[in-house]
Amino acid sequence: MQQVGTALGFDPALLRAIAERVGTPAYVYSVNLIRAQYHALDDALQGSRHRICYSVKANGNLGVLRVLQGLGAGADIVSVGELRRVLAADFDPDAIVFSGVGKTPAELEEAIRARVGFLNIESTSELDVVIAVARAVGRPVTVGIRVNPDVATETHPYTKTGEKTAKFGIPFDEVVPVAARIAAEPLLRLRALAMHLGSQITDVQPYHRGTVKLLELVTAIRASGIDTLEALDVGGGLGVRYHNEKAPSPAAFAAAVMPAVNAAGLGLLCEPGRYLVANAGVLLTRVLYRKHAGGKEFVIVDAGMTDFVRPSHYNAHHEIIPLTDGGRGGDRPEEVVSVVGPICESGDFLALDRKLPEVRPGEYLAVMGTGAYGFVMSSTYNARPRPPEVVVEGDRYYVARQRETLDDLLRGEIAAPTTWYRA
Repeated sequence: MQQVGTALGFDPALLRAIAERVGTPAYVYSVNLIRAQYHALDDALQGSRHRICYSVKANGNLGVLRVLQGLGAGADIVSVGELRRVLAADFDPDAIVFSGVGKTPAELEEAIRARVGFLNIESTSELDVVIAVARAVGRPVTVGIRVNPDVATETHPYTKTGEKTAKFGIPFDEVVPVAARIAAEPLLRLRALAMHLGSQITDVQPYHRGTVKLLELVTAIRASGIDTLEALDVGGGLGVRYHNEKAPSPAAFAAAVMPAVNAAGLGLLCEPGRYLVANAGVLLTRVLYRKHAGGKEFVIVDAGMTDFVRPSHYNAHHEIIPLTDGGRGGDRPEEVVSVVGPICESGDFLALDRKLPEVRPGEYLAVMGTGAYGFVMSSTYNARPRPPEVVVEGDRYYVARQRETLDDLLRGEIAAPTTWYRA
């Protein structure tokens, strides 16, 4: 059984203290592990001009963002809400990549006024709107073209983004004409070609294949007389080890993409999110009840699918460790249990038929690897307030987001209207 201290660099006693003071459920993030992950990737990429643009959708907590900004990271964003977050965390606007297939005119205007460095075009109709907004605002815009490279990856179907049938990016054979349209517009400058292959990618070969395809387009664009390209944005989330996955090393990723990018004389952008924060986070939860039903043993806890949806949505495996006896469960016998939450859904579970040391009501559990796509995917379904987020550095911590209250859930609603409107 893996110990919490081994996984995160702080001992279970600190997590128990956080659970007692802050309550459960609660997310906890390790600054030290985020830094270690960033430095490992940054060191591997030292052979190229590069910038690591953190994928904010993985975890947008301001405390986490400030750590990464302090390390020199740029930001990969997909909404104006994320734009405001990274600006609040003092990210350099020139180091922001803004992707997404459905950016509204209002979002595009705010990005242009903020002077976002890489506004990625994902369709010809979006390019029409970008040109119109740029003209209305009267400001120059540096753009990228997000390419659909038609490169397959072995990951969950919901997180594949680089195959031909995906909604993302401009089809490969339309890229050069789009580049020509951009070059013909005085307010626009084509700065990069980008791709995004998907999330939780555990094989680096798709990165290599995608990079080679992007460089084919670089050659064609340069041959057309366009010489403004500065960088390739090789997106797609490096996989991590949650259970028994084989996670690629930063060195393997660098070897797959750097030689070709360097040979083209371009800089390299990459967009890790999960890699940087997933295993830097745990979700603390408390055992409420034990139950035997239908020949199964259930451990009912106070965290559910509203707090952490990955197990039910993706059938994702996350290790669960008791915070008793240093995370080992002491001499307690192991048993096969389903760890389930309080939500009124049969799909509300954190683990099904999992072997764990015997745990009792009142004890705390740590759900591992929840630093990415945890809080950001939480909801208030069943009118449940969302949990707090806690940032830990060494033996100290602070509450980076307060727990929502029941009053927060009612804010903005009107029970008895005073004004009615007619069409």
